Amino acid sequence: MMGPPDPLLAGLQVYVVGGAVRDALLGLPAGDKDWVVVGARPEDMAARGFVPVGGDFPVFLNPHSKEEFALARTERKSGRGYKGFTFYTGTDVSLADDLRRRDLTINAMAVDAAGNLHDPLNGLADLQARLFRHVGTAFSEDPVRLLRLARFAARFVQFTVADDTWALARELVEHGEVDELVPERVYLEVAKGLSASQPARMFEVLQEVGALERIMPALTYNEQVGQQVQIARDRQLDLAGCFAVLCHVSETPAQVAEQIRAPSEWRDQARLLPVLLSSPALLQPRSQPEFALQVMESLDALRKPDRFQQLIQAAACLKAVPEQDWDTLRQIMASVDAGAVAAQHKAEPGKIREAVRAARLAALEQSL
Repeated sequence: MMGPPDPLLAGLQVYVVGGAVRDALLGLPAGDKDWVVVGARPEDMAARGFVPVGGDFPVFLNPHSKEEFALARTERKSGRGYKGFTFYTGTDVSLADDLRRRDLTINAMAVDAAGNLHDPLNGLADLQARLFRHVGTAFSEDPVRLLRLARFAARFVQFTVADDTWALARELVEHGEVDELVPERVYLEVAKGLSASQPARMFEVLQEVGALERIMPALTYNEQVGQQVQIARDRQLDLAGCFAVLCHVSETPAQVAEQIRAPSEWRDQARLLPVLLSSPALLQPRSQPEFALQVMESLDALRKPDRFQQLIQAAACLKAVPEQDWDTLRQIMASVDAGAVAAQHKAEPGKIREAVRAARLAALEQSL
């Protein structure tokens, strides 16, 4: 797990910690490694050629591998929310001290340079039991840990949440810590959850502890919506499409997107999917060319064909939408030479727009 020897690490107590260790033990592909250095001072790291990268606590970039190495640290609650912590990174902080500040036991294991597993919190036992268990009562002080728990539930579908961890999660919500989450962090975790194998589990966990209505109050979520999001995930829709499916029964889908500061593509698809779903032509577009033209115009299908296709795919997760028919009609609409139609109405420019639309409708009708 450590890789080939790096001269910069000689003599340092370095460990791979967290997710990389967990995933290796589960036999999953290796991702980015989190490194912890024990017993070193910032000046020791700088003297070896590590580059400080700033932040709330000392983190250094390895100039060879470009990986980040953090000094072992402890943390103490000093305020509300996930930023309300004071960190200590003295040379007397042990590996066990550092691991004790982590969220779940399965994320609190480390591997040293010799390949030895360090597991002071029995994370391996919980991993084998497929159990999410908090490391300490500090779990209820950091709302990001609740988001991560929910996201892990969506990724590791065979795992269950320990009873006492459920209790701490509910306590976190009841004490108002979850209200301190910034929207941007919620968006990042939701994006990861929607990418997971069973995204519905993320929202079920958040709903179970009362957090979903606090962080995404405009979202209407139920079991059916969860099943539809799963269909979207199984059909490999992009994240914007999955999010649109998630929001489609909410009263104001665009507001859900705003509450988590989602990117513009997410907002657009969340806002436009209900427009498509409400079209009388949705299920039989060839038999209703006028309504089909209306919805393609309202969704800007000509200028944004990729987004239109994504919206059709999202709608097909919810209803028996003839995707190929819609693609054919969009191509027919695009085949009309708007420039040629405009040239025929030079003398009456005010009629150009109406004439172009009439030509497109005629082309759609002739295709029937």
